[in-house]
Amino acid sequence: MKRILRDLPHYVILFSIFVTAIAIFMFFPNDRILQVAVASATAISYVIWGVVHHMLHEDLYPEVVIEYTLIAILGLVVVLSLIFRV
Repeated sequence: MKRILRDLPHYVILFSIFVTAIAIFMFFPNDRILQVAVASATAISYVIWGVVHHMLHEDLYPEVVIEYTLIAILGLVVVLSLIFRV
């Protein structure tokens, strides 16, 4: 239980990043340039969050950075394909 409470602020920040991105997408549904910028910023923020989170827990390894980066790229590709679907 202590670990959950200790990590709660980290996950609140991550949740806030994603909720903010979703809110911007909802408020500006026709602005593709803004959506691309927000999607890119969200992916970058996710990677930074993951690196900082693991640095604080002292379990940051190159594999972790690669994993967060690949997941962010995958998410970005999915979102961009939805933005630019024909």
